[in-house]
Amino acid sequence: MTMRVLVTGGAGFIGSHFVRELLSGAYPDLDGSRVVVLDALTYAGNPANLDPVRDHPGLEFVHGDICDRELVGRLLAGTGMVVHFAAESHVDRSIADASAFVRTNVLGTQTLLQAAVEAEVARFVHVSTDEVYGSIDSGSWPEEHPLLPNSPYAASKASSDLMALAFHRTHGLEVCVTRCSNNYGPYQFPEKAIPLFTTNLVDGLDVPLYGDGLNSRDWLHVDDHCRGIALVAAKGRAGEVYNIGGGTELTNLELTDHLLELCGRDRSAVRRVTDRAAHDRRYSVDISKISRELGYEPRVPFAEGLAATVTWYRENRAWWEPLKERAALPGAAAAGRGTEQPAGARAH
Repeated sequence: MTMRVLVTGGAGFIGSHFVRELLSGAYPDLDGSRVVVLDALTYAGNPANLDPVRDHPGLEFVHGDICDRELVGRLLAGTGMVVHFAAESHVDRSIADASAFVRTNVLGTQTLLQAAVEAEVARFVHVSTDEVYGSIDSGSWPEEHPLLPNSPYAASKASSDLMALAFHRTHGLEVCVTRCSNNYGPYQFPEKAIPLFTTNLVDGLDVPLYGDGLNSRDWLHVDDHCRGIALVAAKGRAGEVYNIGGGTELTNLELTDHLLELCGRDRSAVRRVTDRAAHDRRYSVDISKISRELGYEPRVPFAEGLAATVTWYRENRAWWEPLKERAALPGAAAAGRGTEQPAGARAH
């Protein structure tokens, strides 16, 4: 029997990759699913991200808001699974104004969960982030580590995680939560660190680096992340949290050096800027649980994935240049230098 899957935020960076791969048959456990994408098409949502599968008979696109209870209720009728990507996700924007983050990430998630209970949805996968754990000096976070978010963005995601798990315990909804490390890959909105730096460097501009550049992150290719989500969607245990990581830990300065080399630039292109408020020093997730239970391991070598990502941005200026103009990011024709987001910005 064909399953109907609602993918929220399916026109965004990670959600669109999941949709493209699912409809291409990359996830055997979900093969043959009909996909309904619900996306509000805020500044980071882009219908062009779905162009490769635009004419697929198994895809339906709905322009709408996850906070719209009536719409969400209609869409969930007859739906077997929800994969919930939709979120406000940029840390710097949450520091400037957290209201949209509370509305979308907390209230929007609650709206979806309530409708899923009422529609008797069989499975609900809530896609979250390692930022809910806070910062870790050494070692890696297991899933049961206390949540200690520092930014308003991370706090909103931690709240939505707890809401999702509470709906499992209270209502019996089959919820799984995934928490990923920093994503990278094609189609990522150019305010994020890797696409911002890449597009600036290929255009001969400088790049802004927070503080001493020694904040450390684990990098995860979007293809590995989405494959992990698909495994959790198909085989994850209800009520459980699964960390998904990439296994490549780099300081922001090390990442910048990789991008400088790939783009044929040197450190004279790096401009130091004042560090972000409450900037987490280090993230690292323990992926032994998803590896042991579901057989997940990252497959994309970082050097290979990063080089391919830089090549994609070089070859797809028509995709990213209008986005930088719309968001007034550096490198756009009308952009000023004061609107850029330094390295360390959230990657998804």
